[in-house]
Amino acid sequence: MSAGTSTFIIRWINFLTLLLAVGVLGFGVWMSMHHDSCRKSLTLPVLGLGAVIFLISIIGFLGAWKKNSILLWIYLVMLFLVLVAILVFTVLAFIITNNGSGHTVNGLKYKEYELHDYSSWFLKQLNSTHNWKKLKSCLIKADDCNNLSKKYKNLKQYKLAKLTPIEAGCCRPPSKCGYLAVNASYYDLSFHPISADKDCKLYKNTKNIKCYSCDSCKAGVAQYMKTEWRVVAIFNLILFAVLSIIYFVGCCARRNASRNRTKV
Repeated sequence: MSAGTSTFIIRWINFLTLLLAVGVLGFGVWMSMHHDSCRKSLTLPVLGLGAVIFLISIIGFLGAWKKNSILLWIYLVMLFLVLVAILVFTVLAFIITNNGSGHTVNGLKYKEYELHDYSSWFLKQLNSTHNWKKLKSCLIKADDCNNLSKKYKNLKQYKLAKLTPIEAGCCRPPSKCGYLAVNASYYDLSFHPISADKDCKLYKNTKNIKCYSCDSCKAGVAQYMKTEWRVVAIFNLILFAVLSIIYFVGCCARRNASRNRTKV
């Protein structure tokens, strides 16, 4: 690859990533100003990612523009570290999300989930009292459970519904309890449950209690996180491939810049 071509490509690729970094930073600032504590927990990672992309893009753009081999060296080292971090995170994400799947129940269109099916990392995070207290407050604030009665006007619609993992685990008692549904947000708890599972005693029809302290709710959250992590892992694979190509072009630009400096 010629010197002019490699530096031109690096220059404009990093200009575009600069714009992307500004967008990510703007989103992080918006999140920091938001009063929702659930969103605020993601503020630092978003701002950190935006800052790293911005810094690397600035160095790469200036290095290609000035044909400065030192700046391009710094750019390549930082980009290499980002590639390693993405690769490590992606591998860990696939390992962590390898276990866990729902169980089909006769008469239901959706699956039910059990916490012990998931990886030890999920178990550690979700069984942490501190972590679950925060997650539970977010679930209660989202009010998804109480919105079920608005989505499904009668019992027939509710029984035919395809509930999300969180709705299936947090908004209702497990099917093994044997409680009969009166409507989408209320169950008949007037008799002893069939199962001795502790979730059966934890469930209440009360708006802020439901099954938010149940293992089935934690399992529903684990399934949701697993799905989200898988999407992120696949995106990271694509990002890794793109950045690897940029890294290769950057190597060419740095080599050509070094040659030009030597000739001078």
